[in-house]
Amino acid sequence: MDCKYFGECGACRVYDHGYESQLNEKKSLNEERFKDFFTGEISVFKSPESHYRSRSEFKIWHDDKIHYAMNHRNKGVVFIDECPQVNERISALMPKLLLAIENKNIGFKLFGADFLSSSGGEIVVSLLYHKRLDDEWKELASAMAKELEIYIIGRSRKQKVVIGQDYVTETLTIADKTYKFNHIENSFTQPNPRVNEQMIAWCLRQFSSAQGDLLELYCGAGNFTIPFSKIFDKVLATEVSKSSINAAKENMILNDVKNIEFVRMSVEDFVGALDGVREYRRMKEIDIENYNIDSIFVDPPRSGMDEDSSKFCARHKHILYVSCNPETLQRDLQILTLTHDVVDMAMFDQFPYTHHVEMGVKLIRKGVK
Repeated sequence: MDCKYFGECGACRVYDHGYESQLNEKKSLNEERFKDFFTGEISVFKSPESHYRSRSEFKIWHDDKIHYAMNHRNKGVVFIDECPQVNERISALMPKLLLAIENKNIGFKLFGADFLSSSGGEIVVSLLYHKRLDDEWKELASAMAKELEIYIIGRSRKQKVVIGQDYVTETLTIADKTYKFNHIENSFTQPNPRVNEQMIAWCLRQFSSAQGDLLELYCGAGNFTIPFSKIFDKVLATEVSKSSINAAKENMILNDVKNIEFVRMSVEDFVGALDGVREYRRMKEIDIENYNIDSIFVDPPRSGMDEDSSKFCARHKHILYVSCNPETLQRDLQILTLTHDVVDMAMFDQFPYTHHVEMGVKLIRKGVK
């Protein structure tokens, strides 16, 4: 990827010597980081070298006109008029959107623009304001949405104005199967759909010989849950976010899946409920005795898992752990490898030109073949 803002824009931190060089640097770093847990070959899954992001956030800066802006690597901001990270649909829209905002005269007190796109071309743009949005703004923004063929969300303090809809429908192809997911504005989705497809496919292969039912912690909107439902008899999945659980249930219907039960609970509360520490109303409809669970999947936030959650995972024969933070994964493996062996690892380059990667780890209880 060539970008005229390399060295200024803080979004990309690793860019010398090209994509393959930064990818090899990440691989070497994580081979060293995890050498005490795994001595085999870490599989590496590449990203497209440009136009790989389906969502992005930009500041809006005002002088004689309005600009997109990003944090400068050192201090302040850098004005940008393009970003080769974002997919082609967002890239084509960016200049048209600024021009339309100026023509409609709706840029006053605008401070941010967030883009969410599907691979098929649907786009939701969230416009962030330091002012209350009135009927005149809605009328002008509605006309702009129609002209640009996009959906628009207007946001200000305690206000959300939806023009069209607040989601896009993404299509992923994994192991020759097609899945559809509603990605909702202002909620977490995987930003790199092509790497996401590879990541889900790798996870499915890790469970290719698994039997019975699956327990999934931190399920989000069902990104992994829906594909897992095709290889397990039943899936029990937990997530603390109400909006994510609602989206996960919609995605289950969208993919005609009926063998998943979603529970809106934190992992800590869920583990406590299973252990009888406390009764929870949300668990009353779940017949846990009707599940035959030997396999568990976890995809925690950057903070990783707490000690109790890690010990809970260690009760299961098969553990599959996807991590967006190798440092907390390394910490959690200190506990998990007391009882389990790491049998496979993978690195997914979700975030090219940065130091960030996602890691996948398959663990099997010691002594189990």
